[in-house]
Amino acid sequence: MINADGSIAEAKIVPPTSQNQRAIEADLREFASDRLSLPEHELGHECERLIRSFDPCISCATHFLDLRVRHT
Repeated sequence: MINADGSIAEAKIVPPTSQNQRAIEADLREFASDRLSLPEHELGHECERLIRSFDPCISCATHFLDLRVRHT
């Protein structure tokens, strides 16, 4: 919101994903490790939901999530 004098009274800032990348990756590691018993497609969907909590557009706009589960 901009006041009559041109000053900004209220603003919503949405930071670029790159600023959140480290936090996204750290949260994904913890989040996914607790859900490894899920089928891979379901785990992928759940991970995308977590990613959208940081950036609502990235996972649906770029389909950047490449989930690979390695069972050791």
